[in-house]
Amino acid sequence: MSNARLTPLAASLPSTVPFTGPEELERRRGAPFTARLGANENGFGPSPLALAAMQDANGGIWQYGDPTSHDLRRALAAHWGCEAGHIVVGGGIDGLLCDLVRLTVTAGDNIVTSLGAYPTFNYHVAGFGGQIHTVPYRNDGEDLPALIAKAAETDAKLIYFANPDNPMGSYVPGTEIAAALDALPQGTLLVLDEAYGELAPEDALTGLPMDDPRLIRMRTFSKGYGMAGARIGYAMGHPDLITAFDKVRNHFGLNRAAQAGALAALADTDWLCHIRAEVATSRAALARIGAAHGLTALPSATNFVALDTHRDGTFARALVAGFAAEGIFIRMPFVAPQDRCIRVSCGPARDMALFEEALPRALAHAEASLTATA
Repeated sequence: MSNARLTPLAASLPSTVPFTGPEELERRRGAPFTARLGANENGFGPSPLALAAMQDANGGIWQYGDPTSHDLRRALAAHWGCEAGHIVVGGGIDGLLCDLVRLTVTAGDNIVTSLGAYPTFNYHVAGFGGQIHTVPYRNDGEDLPALIAKAAETDAKLIYFANPDNPMGSYVPGTEIAAALDALPQGTLLVLDEAYGELAPEDALTGLPMDDPRLIRMRTFSKGYGMAGARIGYAMGHPDLITAFDKVRNHFGLNRAAQAGALAALADTDWLCHIRAEVATSRAALARIGAAHGLTALPSATNFVALDTHRDGTFARALVAGFAAEGIFIRMPFVAPQDRCIRVSCGPARDMALFEEALPRALAHAEASLTATA
């Protein structure tokens, strides 16, 4: 038995992670997937300039990365028209969420999120003893006014709100977000997760100044920029809050190659335009493929599409298993009624062809498995 003495809170938590990764699923099935369409990775890849910058940086990988991410923060500040003091760089949005929760949440503190929204936020809140209050989706989108009302009811410290949303792909115009903040309770911070922001319509932006004390915005190089494996993201907010991250963040948590790649990716606007076009083509392909087999694509502002099976969660889970049997990795929402859908990441034409070929067999697999258990 280990000599480590866990805190009562840690001892009470399950040993689990929010997601089972595709690598673990491959080990369980004893074979690799032929298409990874479940983690919303950018299968079109990062900018060639970013790849070259990361390769060049490898010669200095024996050195720690700059703990202040000086050059990247200044480039981001120029990109967003703000000051570097409004920005903190961290290990993807997941790492930044952990830091934020550590800064603001302790045992018994309340937070509010949507039922079925991105579960990693809840994972961090539970890890610091916070109490999670949820609000259901409305019309397959997160309901910000209802989230704010629940925050007022519970004296919540944080509201988590993703725009665009994962897992449904919907988005709210930024003007609606800005207007909704008029009702935000004093002492409540809106955590605005914009992981898919580079792929969303321009009107998704709130237009609010970066130093607005009511919210913190989080972005990543994992999605539109195609650098999920580099684990690099950033948060933008009031300088007082951004400075507070220095109290808890891992100051040497970013490697030099990731910092160099992000800097180059940010500058390669042509590649980002290329990615947006590829994603739009793939979204249209998924809608076409789904429609040919009775599935309806929900409107998406992301690099994935939620396909409505017009059945229930049991059928959707069987369909996910059917795709796995065909060597295709996809996922699905996990809370009803959104769990009637499957969620499929955009990808190159090869992956779309594999998905199209597998779909009728996966549907037959789902029907057969449900018949066998009836």
